[in-house]
Amino acid sequence: MMPRIKICCIGSVAEAQLAIAHGASALGLVSEMPSGPGVIPDDLIAAIAATIPKFIGTFLLTSRTGSGPIIDHIRHCGTNTVQLVDIVQESVYQDIRRALPEIRIVQVVHMTGDAAIEEARNVAPRVDALLLDSGNRSLAVKELGGTGRTHDWNRSRQIVETVKCPVFLAGGLNAGNILEAVKTVQPYGVDICSGVRTEGRLDPVKLTDFFAAIRRMAS
Repeated sequence: MMPRIKICCIGSVAEAQLAIAHGASALGLVSEMPSGPGVIPDDLIAAIAATIPKFIGTFLLTSRTGSGPIIDHIRHCGTNTVQLVDIVQESVYQDIRRALPEIRIVQVVHMTGDAAIEEARNVAPRVDALLLDSGNRSLAVKELGGTGRTHDWNRSRQIVETVKCPVFLAGGLNAGNILEAVKTVQPYGVDICSGVRTEGRLDPVKLTDFFAAIRRMAS
């Protein structure tokens, strides 16, 4: 089956419409980060999210880690999903559920080694989905996404095989490697940013090539 497609780093209503027209089922809207591409102001995130049909996932990427700041952030931006790109305390998931029971929670796990597998197993029961990316939280300036790097897909496959929640695969994906990535990992969905952009802008040709590669899986 074809994986769900999330196009990240959406920067405008026009980019959101372009991604959906090509077949995206989810959009990533990046708020303030310590590093990485695609950051836009919260007011613009809210404006874009307000235009998106309810059946499309709108993911607020937040680097906040405290319950109150995260909940306030979601409320301001008006998305239907929150993507937590940094590690949070277990109580944070519970607090979000109580305050915003309709919001889907996606936790990013950065695939820096074998410890990521145990991290994914521990957090999976508390969230609606995991997203496996290629950042590094241990650096002086944290990398919390958007690196354009792939990681060890065999480790990602181990996570898919052992957790019960949906898993998105991210990190350096493009039209040239997506077939191998999906075949290896068998994810519920894939997340792509730089692989469908040229000079930071969503590229219709790269989008077409990417979705064509994905659709070949079903043929």
